[in-house]
Amino acid sequence: MAVTNEFLEFVLDQLSAITVTHKKMFGGAGLYRNGKIFGLIADETVFLKVNDSNKKQYIDQGCIQFKPFPHKKMLMPYYEIPPSVLEDSESLCEWALHSLKIPSKTKSK
Repeated sequence: MAVTNEFLEFVLDQLSAITVTHKKMFGGAGLYRNGKIFGLIADETVFLKVNDSNKKQYIDQGCIQFKPFPHKKMLMPYYEIPPSVLEDSESLCEWALHSLKIPSKTKSK
């Protein structure tokens, strides 16, 4: 799940219009805005949070779901973004803002 500093800086620059921070984790990085995680970077690929409101948009673009462990069935609610979106800062910020609107799941007691 490694990410190079150069790729991380590129992604942060692409998202600079919406003031994003990051935390490195497990060789990759989490993308945050105002303390809320909305994206991941793993293996030089950006994944954004999805739910029923935006999942079809990703699937229609042929994007794949984030699978943190190759030998396990576990999937997470994040999909890779298309290269055309990554290359267009305005589009990337729009997609990121949509992901930020997705409510966080709360743990049941």
